[in-house]
Amino acid sequence: MEPTKYIWLDGEMVPWDEANVHVLTHAIHYGTAVFEGIRAYETPQGTAVFRLTEHMDRLLRSAKAYHMPTEWSVEDLTKATKELLAANELEGGYVRPIKFLELGAVGLNPANARVRTAIITWRWGAYLGEDGMLNGIRVAVSSWRRFPMDVFPNAKASGTYINSILAKMEAIRHGYDEAIMLNTDGKISEGSGENIFIIRDGKVYTPPVAAGCLDGITRDSVVKLLIEDGYEVEEKTFSRSDLYYCDEIFFTGTAAEVTPVREVDDRIVGEGKPGPITKRAQQLYLDTVKGKMHSHPEWLEYV
Repeated sequence: MEPTKYIWLDGEMVPWDEANVHVLTHAIHYGTAVFEGIRAYETPQGTAVFRLTEHMDRLLRSAKAYHMPTEWSVEDLTKATKELLAANELEGGYVRPIKFLELGAVGLNPANARVRTAIITWRWGAYLGEDGMLNGIRVAVSSWRRFPMDVFPNAKASGTYINSILAKMEAIRHGYDEAIMLNTDGKISEGSGENIFIIRDGKVYTPPVAAGCLDGITRDSVVKLLIEDGYEVEEKTFSRSDLYYCDEIFFTGTAAEVTPVREVDDRIVGEGKPGPITKRAQQLYLDTVKGKMHSHPEWLEYV
Protein backbone atom coordinates (compact mmCIF):
# COMPACT_ATOMS: atom_id res chain seq x y z
CA MET A 1 0.00 0.00 0.00
CA GLU A 2 1.32 3.42 -0.95
CA PRO A 3 0.58 5.98 1.79
CA THR A 4 -1.24 9.18 0.92
CA LYS A 5 -0.89 12.54 2.66
CA TYR A 6 -3.92 12.55 4.91
CA ILE A 7 -6.50 10.45 6.72
CA TRP A 8 -9.79 12.00 7.76
CA LEU A 9 -10.26 11.26 11.47
CA ASP A 10 -13.22 12.61 13.43
CA GLY A 11 -13.53 15.70 11.29
CA GLU A 12 -9.82 16.51 10.96
CA MET A 13 -7.31 15.95 8.17
CA VAL A 14 -4.56 14.07 9.99
CA PRO A 15 -1.17 13.20 8.44
CA TRP A 16 -1.06 9.53 7.43
CA ASP A 17 1.57 8.53 10.02
CA GLU A 18 -0.20 10.35 12.85
CA ALA A 19 -3.59 8.63 12.54
CA ASN A 20 -3.01 6.30 15.49
CA VAL A 21 -5.13 4.56 18.12
CA HIS A 22 -4.42 3.03 21.54
CA VAL A 23 -3.50 -0.66 21.74
CA LEU A 24 -6.46 -1.18 24.08
CA THR A 25 -8.87 0.02 21.42
CA HIS A 26 -11.99 -2.11 21.78
CA ALA A 27 -12.18 -2.83 18.04
CA ILE A 28 -8.67 -4.32 18.04
CA HIS A 29 -9.62 -6.83 20.74
CA TYR A 30 -13.21 -7.63 19.79
CA GLY A 31 -13.73 -6.60 16.16
CA THR A 32 -16.24 -3.88 17.09
CA ALA A 33 -16.04 -1.83 13.92
CA VAL A 34 -18.13 -1.35 10.79
CA PHE A 35 -16.75 -0.25 7.46
CA GLU A 36 -17.32 0.18 3.75
CA GLY A 37 -15.29 -0.35 0.60
CA ILE A 38 -15.76 2.32 -2.07
CA ARG A 39 -13.96 3.15 -5.29
CA ALA A 40 -13.24 6.44 -6.98
CA TYR A 41 -12.55 6.48 -10.71
CA GLU A 42 -10.95 8.84 -13.16
CA THR A 43 -13.60 9.86 -15.69
CA PRO A 44 -13.72 12.32 -18.60
CA GLN A 45 -15.60 14.68 -16.27
CA GLY A 46 -13.12 14.37 -13.41
CA THR A 47 -12.78 12.12 -10.37
CA ALA A 48 -16.05 10.38 -9.49
CA VAL A 49 -16.91 8.20 -6.51
CA PHE A 50 -19.21 5.30 -7.35
CA ARG A 51 -22.47 5.19 -5.37
CA LEU A 52 -20.88 7.10 -2.51
CA THR A 53 -24.15 8.08 -0.83
CA GLU A 54 -25.43 4.49 -0.84
CA HIS A 55 -22.20 3.25 0.72
CA MET A 56 -22.25 5.88 3.47
CA ASP A 57 -25.90 5.16 4.14
CA ARG A 58 -25.06 1.47 4.57
CA LEU A 59 -22.18 2.39 6.88
CA LEU A 60 -24.56 4.22 9.20
CA ARG A 61 -27.10 1.40 9.01
CA SER A 62 -24.35 -1.04 10.00
CA ALA A 63 -23.41 1.25 12.89
CA LYS A 64 -27.01 1.36 14.04
CA ALA A 65 -27.23 -2.44 13.95
CA TYR A 66 -24.26 -2.59 16.35
CA HIS A 67 -25.51 0.22 18.63
CA MET A 68 -22.83 2.69 17.55
CA PRO A 69 -24.03 6.29 17.81
CA THR A 70 -22.70 8.71 15.23
CA GLU A 71 -22.31 12.45 15.10
CA TRP A 72 -21.70 12.38 11.34
CA SER A 73 -24.50 12.31 8.78
CA VAL A 74 -24.37 10.72 5.34
CA GLU A 75 -23.93 14.21 3.90
CA ASP A 76 -21.03 14.93 6.27
CA LEU A 77 -19.25 11.73 5.28
CA THR A 78 -19.74 12.16 1.53
CA LYS A 79 -18.41 15.71 1.76
CA ALA A 80 -15.42 14.55 3.82
CA THR A 81 -14.64 11.81 1.28
CA LYS A 82 -14.55 14.26 -1.61
CA GLU A 83 -12.38 16.69 0.36
CA LEU A 84 -9.99 13.88 1.31
CA LEU A 85 -9.62 12.65 -2.27
CA ALA A 86 -8.84 16.20 -3.35
CA ALA A 87 -6.37 16.75 -0.50
CA ASN A 88 -4.60 13.50 -1.38
CA GLU A 89 -4.58 14.44 -5.07
CA LEU A 90 -6.12 11.13 -6.09
CA GLU A 91 -7.82 10.92 -9.47
CA GLY A 92 -8.94 7.38 -8.63
CA GLY A 93 -8.47 4.89 -5.85
CA TYR A 94 -10.00 3.06 -2.93
CA VAL A 95 -11.97 4.65 -0.10
CA ARG A 96 -12.29 2.95 3.29
CA PRO A 97 -14.63 4.64 5.78
CA ILE A 98 -14.70 2.95 9.18
CA LYS A 99 -16.42 3.49 12.50
CA PHE A 100 -14.86 1.75 15.47
CA LEU A 101 -15.00 1.59 19.25
CA GLU A 102 -11.87 2.98 20.83
CA LEU A 103 -10.53 2.95 24.38
CA GLY A 104 -12.94 1.97 27.14
CA ALA A 105 -13.28 -0.72 29.74
CA VAL A 106 -11.67 -3.96 28.62
CA GLY A 107 -14.47 -6.48 28.30
CA LEU A 108 -17.44 -7.39 26.18
CA ASN A 109 -19.62 -4.48 27.31
CA PRO A 110 -18.45 -1.49 25.24
CA ALA A 111 -20.84 0.99 26.85
CA ASN A 112 -18.18 3.58 27.72
CA ALA A 113 -16.03 3.13 24.60
CA ARG A 114 -15.71 6.17 22.37
CA VAL A 115 -16.90 5.82 18.77
CA ARG A 116 -14.29 7.02 16.29
CA THR A 117 -14.84 7.64 12.58
CA ALA A 118 -12.13 7.60 9.93
CA ILE A 119 -11.89 7.71 6.15
CA ILE A 120 -8.78 6.43 4.38
CA THR A 121 -7.99 6.72 0.66
CA TRP A 122 -5.20 5.19 -1.38
CA ARG A 123 -4.30 4.07 -4.87
CA TRP A 124 -5.38 0.52 -5.60
CA GLY A 125 -5.49 -1.56 -8.75
CA ALA A 126 -7.29 -4.80 -9.51
CA TYR A 127 -7.99 -6.66 -6.26
CA LEU A 128 -7.69 -10.11 -7.84
CA GLY A 129 -5.03 -9.08 -10.34
CA GLU A 130 -5.03 -7.59 -13.81
CA ASP A 131 -4.63 -11.05 -15.32
CA GLY A 132 -7.64 -12.22 -13.34
CA MET A 133 -9.73 -9.38 -14.72
CA LEU A 134 -8.70 -10.28 -18.25
CA ASN A 135 -8.50 -14.07 -18.20
CA GLY A 136 -10.37 -15.17 -15.09
CA ILE A 137 -9.30 -16.64 -11.76
CA ARG A 138 -9.09 -20.09 -10.18
CA VAL A 139 -11.27 -20.66 -7.13
CA ALA A 140 -12.09 -23.44 -4.70
CA VAL A 141 -15.03 -24.13 -2.43
CA SER A 142 -13.90 -23.49 1.12
CA SER A 143 -14.19 -25.91 4.02
CA TRP A 144 -15.23 -22.91 6.10
CA ARG A 145 -18.97 -22.18 6.01
CA ARG A 146 -20.61 -18.78 5.91
CA PHE A 147 -22.44 -18.17 9.17
CA PRO A 148 -26.26 -18.07 9.10
CA MET A 149 -28.24 -14.84 9.01
CA ASP A 150 -29.43 -15.20 12.60
CA VAL A 151 -25.88 -15.13 13.99
CA PHE A 152 -24.90 -11.57 12.97
CA PRO A 153 -26.80 -8.63 11.47
CA ASN A 154 -26.44 -8.34 7.70
CA ALA A 155 -23.90 -5.55 7.99
CA LYS A 156 -20.25 -4.95 7.12
CA ALA A 157 -18.73 -5.52 10.55
CA SER A 158 -15.01 -6.09 11.00
CA GLY A 159 -15.33 -9.01 13.40
CA THR A 160 -17.40 -11.07 10.98
CA TYR A 161 -14.63 -10.96 8.38
CA ILE A 162 -12.50 -13.43 10.35
CA ASN A 163 -14.75 -16.03 8.72
CA SER A 164 -13.83 -14.67 5.28
CA ILE A 165 -10.14 -14.41 6.13
CA LEU A 166 -9.99 -18.09 7.03
CA ALA A 167 -11.57 -19.01 3.68
CA LYS A 168 -9.28 -16.67 1.73
CA MET A 169 -6.11 -17.95 3.42
CA GLU A 170 -7.15 -21.55 2.85
CA ALA A 171 -7.67 -20.89 -0.87
CA ILE A 172 -4.32 -19.13 -1.25
CA ARG A 173 -2.46 -21.86 0.65
CA HIS A 174 -3.84 -24.46 -1.75
CA GLY A 175 -2.84 -22.51 -4.84
CA TYR A 176 -6.14 -20.82 -5.72
CA ASP A 177 -6.92 -17.14 -6.16
CA GLU A 178 -10.15 -16.99 -4.18
CA ALA A 179 -12.69 -19.03 -2.23
CA ILE A 180 -16.38 -19.74 -2.65
CA MET A 181 -18.23 -20.16 0.63
CA LEU A 182 -21.24 -22.34 1.29
CA ASN A 183 -23.73 -21.57 4.03
CA THR A 184 -24.56 -23.99 6.83
CA ASP A 185 -27.24 -25.57 4.62
CA GLY A 186 -24.58 -26.45 2.04
CA LYS A 187 -25.82 -23.88 -0.48
CA ILE A 188 -23.67 -21.35 -2.31
CA SER A 189 -23.44 -18.07 -0.45
CA GLU A 190 -20.66 -15.88 -1.89
CA GLY A 191 -16.91 -15.47 -2.26
CA SER A 192 -14.75 -14.54 0.69
CA GLY A 193 -15.42 -10.89 -0.08
CA GLU A 194 -17.52 -10.89 -3.24
CA ASN A 195 -20.98 -11.73 -4.46
CA ILE A 196 -21.20 -14.52 -7.02
CA PHE A 197 -23.11 -14.81 -10.31
CA ILE A 198 -23.72 -18.03 -12.22
CA ILE A 199 -24.75 -18.24 -15.87
CA ARG A 200 -26.48 -21.19 -17.46
CA ASP A 201 -28.24 -21.40 -20.82
CA GLY A 202 -28.05 -17.64 -21.28
CA LYS A 203 -29.71 -16.79 -17.97
CA VAL A 204 -27.98 -15.06 -15.07
CA TYR A 205 -28.45 -16.21 -11.47
CA THR A 206 -27.20 -14.97 -8.12
CA PRO A 207 -27.89 -16.34 -4.63
CA PRO A 208 -30.46 -14.46 -2.52
CA VAL A 209 -29.33 -12.46 0.49
CA ALA A 210 -31.04 -15.12 2.61
CA ALA A 211 -28.25 -17.49 1.52
CA GLY A 212 -25.94 -15.52 3.80
CA CYS A 213 -24.35 -13.17 1.29
CA LEU A 214 -23.89 -9.44 1.63
CA ASP A 215 -26.55 -7.31 -0.03
CA GLY A 216 -23.82 -5.88 -2.23
CA ILE A 217 -24.02 -2.48 -3.87
CA THR A 218 -21.93 -3.69 -6.81
CA ARG A 219 -24.19 -6.75 -7.02
CA ASP A 220 -27.22 -4.46 -7.21
CA SER A 221 -25.55 -2.32 -9.87
CA VAL A 222 -24.67 -5.29 -12.08
CA VAL A 223 -28.16 -6.78 -11.75
CA LYS A 224 -29.72 -3.49 -12.87
CA LEU A 225 -27.27 -3.03 -15.76
CA LEU A 226 -27.77 -6.56 -17.08
CA ILE A 227 -31.57 -6.35 -16.90
CA GLU A 228 -31.51 -3.01 -18.71
CA ASP A 229 -29.29 -4.63 -21.34
CA GLY A 230 -31.89 -7.32 -21.99
CA TYR A 231 -30.67 -10.22 -19.84
CA GLU A 232 -32.77 -12.29 -17.48
CA VAL A 233 -31.45 -12.16 -13.92
CA GLU A 234 -32.92 -14.26 -11.14
CA GLU A 235 -32.12 -14.90 -7.49
CA LYS A 236 -31.80 -18.63 -6.97
CA THR A 237 -30.37 -21.06 -4.45
CA PHE A 238 -27.57 -23.30 -5.75
CA SER A 239 -25.65 -26.29 -4.46
CA ARG A 240 -21.93 -26.86 -4.87
CA SER A 241 -22.36 -29.24 -7.78
CA ASP A 242 -24.22 -26.56 -9.76
CA LEU A 243 -20.90 -24.75 -10.05
CA TYR A 244 -19.53 -27.63 -12.10
CA TYR A 245 -22.28 -27.55 -14.74
CA CYS A 246 -22.72 -23.84 -15.38
CA ASP A 247 -21.47 -21.98 -18.45
CA GLU A 248 -19.96 -18.94 -16.76
CA ILE A 249 -19.22 -17.62 -13.27
CA PHE A 250 -18.14 -14.19 -12.13
CA PHE A 251 -17.63 -12.30 -8.87
CA THR A 252 -18.75 -8.76 -8.11
CA GLY A 253 -17.65 -6.34 -5.43
CA THR A 254 -16.20 -2.90 -4.94
CA ALA A 255 -12.72 -4.39 -4.74
CA ALA A 256 -13.25 -7.21 -7.26
CA GLU A 257 -15.37 -5.08 -9.63
CA VAL A 258 -16.48 -7.78 -12.13
CA THR A 259 -13.95 -10.62 -12.06
CA PRO A 260 -14.43 -13.74 -14.23
CA VAL A 261 -13.95 -17.23 -12.79
CA ARG A 262 -12.36 -19.74 -15.16
CA GLU A 263 -11.93 -22.73 -12.86
CA VAL A 264 -13.70 -24.12 -9.78
CA ASP A 265 -12.30 -27.00 -7.73
CA ASP A 266 -9.95 -27.90 -10.60
CA ARG A 267 -12.88 -28.04 -13.02
CA ILE A 268 -12.88 -25.76 -16.05
CA VAL A 269 -15.81 -23.32 -16.21
CA GLY A 270 -17.26 -23.18 -19.73
CA GLU A 271 -14.39 -22.86 -22.18
CA GLY A 272 -11.89 -21.90 -19.49
CA LYS A 273 -12.02 -18.20 -20.28
CA PRO A 274 -14.44 -15.32 -19.65
CA GLY A 275 -17.72 -16.01 -21.42
CA PRO A 276 -19.79 -13.52 -23.43
CA ILE A 277 -22.21 -12.55 -20.65
CA THR A 278 -19.40 -12.16 -18.13
CA LYS A 279 -17.51 -9.92 -20.54
CA ARG A 280 -20.66 -7.90 -21.19
CA ALA A 281 -21.30 -7.49 -17.45
CA GLN A 282 -17.72 -6.37 -16.98
CA GLN A 283 -17.94 -3.90 -19.84
CA LEU A 284 -21.26 -2.46 -18.65
CA TYR A 285 -19.94 -2.02 -15.14
CA LEU A 286 -16.56 -0.52 -16.01
CA ASP A 287 -18.05 1.80 -18.62
CA THR A 288 -20.53 3.01 -16.00
CA VAL A 289 -18.06 3.62 -13.17
CA LYS A 290 -15.62 5.35 -15.53
CA GLY A 291 -18.25 7.71 -16.90
CA LYS A 292 -18.31 6.26 -20.42
CA MET A 293 -21.93 5.14 -20.16
CA HIS A 294 -24.57 7.48 -18.82
CA SER A 295 -27.59 5.32 -18.01
CA HIS A 296 -27.13 5.99 -14.28
CA PRO A 297 -25.55 9.41 -13.79
CA GLU A 298 -26.88 9.41 -10.21
CA TRP A 299 -24.38 6.68 -9.34
CA LEU A 300 -21.37 8.96 -9.92
CA GLU A 301 -20.60 11.67 -7.37
CA TYR A 302 -17.90 14.01 -8.59
CA VAL A 303 -15.15 15.41 -6.40
